[in-house]
Amino acid sequence: MTTPTSEQQLYRFLEDRFTCAQACADCARACAVRASLLDPDGTAPRERVRRLGIICAEVCDTTCGMLSEQNQQDEEQIRIRLKWCRSVCEDCAQAFDAQPGAESAEAACRACATACAEFMTILG
Repeated sequence: MTTPTSEQQLYRFLEDRFTCAQACADCARACAVRASLLDPDGTAPRERVRRLGIICAEVCDTTCGMLSEQNQQDEEQIRIRLKWCRSVCEDCAQAFDAQPGAESAEAACRACATACAEFMTILG
């Protein structure tokens, strides 16, 4: 992992890591709630959105857990997880965009994707 060279860089690193973990936790909750509201009625598009919401919740939950571990310091593993989380969140936000009443879940997905991207810039 890139070692912060100043107290200010360390503070920003920890702050961005926490912000990303919090965005992942918020997104996981929003996607789980939204997926539970979508009863599969046999139509492929709704079932796809429901499954994507479940997957996004699981990916975000796992990413949040990884970011919360103090002993997780492998930069490459963090970067891989963040890229995956960002990608899933972007896909999920796009799917929720077409669903009436899914605005808060869509916003949580977009916020999480942004937080992942911003934290990746800190990693260098």
